[in-house]
Amino acid sequence: MPSYKLTYFKHWGRAGVLRLLFAAGGIEFEDVRIEREQWPELKPKTPMGQIPILEVDGTIICQTKAIGRLIAKEAGLAGKTPLEAAQVDMIVDGLSDLQVKIVDFFIEKDEKKKQEKIKEFAEKTLPMFLDTYEKLANSSGHFVGDALTWADVDFFSLMFFLKDHLPNDPLKGHVNLTKVRDNVTSNPGIAAWMEKETSH
Repeated sequence: MPSYKLTYFKHWGRAGVLRLLFAAGGIEFEDVRIEREQWPELKPKTPMGQIPILEVDGTIICQTKAIGRLIAKEAGLAGKTPLEAAQVDMIVDGLSDLQVKIVDFFIEKDEKKKQEKIKEFAEKTLPMFLDTYEKLANSSGHFVGDALTWADVDFFSLMFFLKDHLPNDPLKGHVNLTKVRDNVTSNPGIAAWMEKETSH
């Protein structure tokens, strides 16, 4: 088994899904969480000037989705066939489109504009997105096949990240997506990890 060293900030952010994938696969890794003040010194040492980065037996890779695919393959969560893997990628890449819109209101400096953007996101953008994803998820609570994949985990991770920034549970009324969330949180490795993370 390779040695893994994941480096990111202390908050959930882009590395939340990666930590969950390690947990789901029961894969040991070094979880390095840096302070904001440490970033300027580390930045020039990263491949593309950004984190998260994953060091695998001395080789460093970046880009959240690339790291996620690697861990998912190691954990058996990347799809059982090439077609399933492509379906997983479809879901994950679609989630990236939503993340772009989330970043937009996070980096807004003007507080009034920020609240306006959050309101539009919560009332228009997110419901349309969830309606689409509700149809993409199946009645067993998976996006691909009948077993957990990293598409399910990535979706859960993004919803978990959003929950503190929205007034209501965005999955209310979405039966299949609620099942996706339940399937992810009932995975033994993820359940143990979440209990540890949320008990701080």
